[in-house]
Formats: sequence, structure tokens, C-alpha cells
Amino acid sequence: MGRRIVLFILTNILVITTISIVFIALSAMGVDLSTYTAGGGIDFTALFIVSAIIGFAGSFISLLMSRFMAKKVMGVRVIDPDRSSGHEQFLVEKVHQLARNAGLVHMPEVGIYQSEEVNAFATGPSKKRSLVAVSRGLLNSMDEDAVEGVLAHEIAHVANGDMVTMTLLQGVVNTFVIFLARIAAAIVARFVQNDGLRTAVHFGAIIVFQILFSILGSLVVMGFSRYREYHADRGGADIAGKDKMVHALRSLQSNVRRIDTSQKSLQTLKINSKASLGALFSSHPPLEERISRLQGK
Repeated sequence: MGRRIVLFILTNILVITTISIVFIALSAMGVDLSTYTAGGGIDFTALFIVSAIIGFAGSFISLLMSRFMAKKVMGVRVIDPDRSSGHEQFLVEKVHQLARNAGLVHMPEVGIYQSEEVNAFATGPSKKRSLVAVSRGLLNSMDEDAVEGVLAHEIAHVANGDMVTMTLLQGVVNTFVIFLARIAAAIVARFVQNDGLRTAVHFGAIIVFQILFSILGSLVVMGFSRYREYHADRGGADIAGKDKMVHALRSLQSNVRRIDTSQKSLQTLKINSKASLGALFSSHPPLEERISRLQGK
């Protein structure tokens, strides 16, 4: 899925942590959020409902911010279709052509960011408000057929509605992260004898467990991301042709050393990510496996 996934996950963690702190502050001020019974126990039904509200709110806020965040973090310059020429005109025309081939009614924004890495990504909250961006290194290093294959892959992500699907999955993961974090924090707090200290430990433990469980929950999101990469490869083959899609993947394979992995927090926005913590934390399958599956081997 490209760079958008980790940026989406990190934004999501920050958002739900911020919302959770607000809820904790309200509780500290005596606002009854109805997650505890009169006897001090946990009202699991109420807690699950509150968890779902926070979880899905965080996920959808992250989705709405996705295009803006990608532009700011990556320094993407959006191309004006009416004032483009050369490589930029080719890029805009090719993206729009592929988008029409994929059945999209609204054309994605097209952008370029200055980097020598060979990379591209697509993001945005909806098909109507999507962005396809490529690095300058990709345009300078690949022939037109390879560029078309890469763009078709990214357009397939947009056409498949992958960001919305990812948002729903993240909302479910968030719900269980928040729910379980509060249960774990309540258990930890029971071992503290001092009443004042117990409250502080409880609130602190909520944040710690929530971040920890969010990291573990990202395993589910990353697994789904890898699955969607295969699906986008097939979609790209349908849009641009299997030969161009395979050619694009082989071109990426030959340029993989030029992909900048110095920004670990942004690694999964990249078209081919190297998993630093193992395959389970990788957003993309190996290029060799993607090529093999596309060729039906």
C-alpha cells in the first residue's frame, strides 16, 4: 500500500491517545463516563461502547487527515494539470488515463516529491479526494512502461477503496486496544494501596497499555496491507496489462537499493518496504513473491 500505512497508523495512535487523555481528564474532573459500576467494578458493556466511539473516531480522523499529512511530511508538490509539461504532463495524463480505465469518475490529484529514491504512493480519504504521488527518482530512473505499471498499482489502491477498508479495520483494532488497555490498567491499579497514587497509576497505565496494544494491533493492519498489495498488483495488471505490471515490479527490484529507509516511521508509505522487525511488521511482501504470484507461479 505504500507509505500511507505507517503514517496512517502513527497518526491514528496519536489521535486516539489524545482523545483518551481528554476522556481521562474529564473523568478526573468528575464527569461520569459510565464505564464503572456503583461498586467500583467495570461496566464492560459501557466500556466497550466508549472504546468503540474513541476507536472509530480516531481511525476516521486519521483517514480525513491522510492526504494532508502525506503532502506535508513528504513535501509533495501537486501538479496543476493546466500548467504542466514534459515529465509532469506525461505523469498527469497517464494517471488520469489509468483512473478512467479503472472506472474512477473523479481524477486523483497528482504530485511529485523531491527524492532520489524510486517510489510512489497513493492516499486520501475517498476516491473523490485521492492523491497519487511519485518521487523524482522514479521518473528519472524508469522507462514509461515501468512508470505506467507503478501508477496502475497505485490507482488500483484508490479504485479498491483500500484506505476506507483500512480505516474500518483500524477502527476495530482501536476498539479492542482501548477496551483491553483499560481492563489491564484497572488490574494493575488494584495492586496499589494508596488511593491517590492508585488513580495516577491507573491513568498512566491506560496510556502505556494503549500504546503497547496499538503496536501489537499493527500486526493485524500490516498483515492486511500485505494482502492488499497482491490485490493491487492484480488490479494494476487489469488496468495497464500484466506485462507492464511485471515489468514495473522487476524495475523496482533492480532499483530497490535506492529506496530511502532512513525514515523508519514512514517506511510503509514506500512501494517496497524492508521489515526491520521481521516479516510480520512489513507492510509489503517481497518483490520476488509479488512477481511470482502475478505470473501465476
